[in-house]
Amino acid sequence: MQQPRGTHVPVLLERCLELLAPALDRPGARHVDATLGLGGHAEAVLQRHPGVELIGLDRDTEALAHATQRLAAYADRIHLVHAVYDELPEVLTRLGIPAIDSALFDLGVSSLQLDAADRGFAYAQDAPLDMRMDQSRGMTAAQVVNTYSSGELARVLRVYGEERFATRIAAAIVKERAKAPLTSSAALAELVRQAIPAPARRTGGHPAKRTFQALRIEVNRELPALEAALPAALDALTPGGRIVVLSYHSLEDRITKQAFAARARSTGPVDLPVELPGTGPTLRLLTRGAEPPSEAEVAENPRAASVKLRAAERIGGRK
Repeated sequence: MQQPRGTHVPVLLERCLELLAPALDRPGARHVDATLGLGGHAEAVLQRHPGVELIGLDRDTEALAHATQRLAAYADRIHLVHAVYDELPEVLTRLGIPAIDSALFDLGVSSLQLDAADRGFAYAQDAPLDMRMDQSRGMTAAQVVNTYSSGELARVLRVYGEERFATRIAAAIVKERAKAPLTSSAALAELVRQAIPAPARRTGGHPAKRTFQALRIEVNRELPALEAALPAALDALTPGGRIVVLSYHSLEDRITKQAFAARARSTGPVDLPVELPGTGPTLRLLTRGAEPPSEAEVAENPRAASVKLRAAERIGGRK
């Protein structure tokens, strides 16, 4: 197999390994890499923890193929599965694994997807408007921009892209597609650039950045999948088990923060002198808020610039 089209430097690798180590060092530990990608984090876990059994999930069949090749030396203790992370409970059931000791979520778009011009993720390269992480199923970005109503498009851009000119961009898309369907990433990027007022184009990077982010999130159902996946992963953790989540924009981080916070506090009445059985916290936060990358990390790996890390440990008995 040819080498991956994307270069892959695992984000915050040492910090992730440090936080997960107490769980990974357990005898017979089981670790879930919910976003396997090209296997950088997974390979480091397997190298440093010879007793770990790894369950790796990815929806991208191309990435999965490369990770399978990369991790071939560990074939006797890995299970690599074509699945989205919200399918984790079904994957564990199918493998006969009742609980896990650790989990890692490295969210967002992978190096492979960004660097592969033909996948349509990058506004700087012309390609068909696809943006599916799993090219074997689901609707494409072209279908979204050519079939959603102006109101639906504006909602997607405003909510998922935090785009303040969402209504203007949506109107421009609808007007343009009336002439001919929009199928090119470069054409869409230029359309968005023209729809945004000139003064606003001068700051904040490429004018189409937020639109492309929003479309990618919509196409891949990233946020609904994450909202389902995090509670499922937390439920699967054994007491003392650990989870690390790497988020790349505020929407992912907010979902992670809320999922952790809900379990890190008591659910009992606040005025009681003692905790009622079953109402105490089931999660201990391991980071103070969301940790940003260091300057050295960003210098080594520019794609880490926007990352926010949160980590937690399961405490108490099983539910």
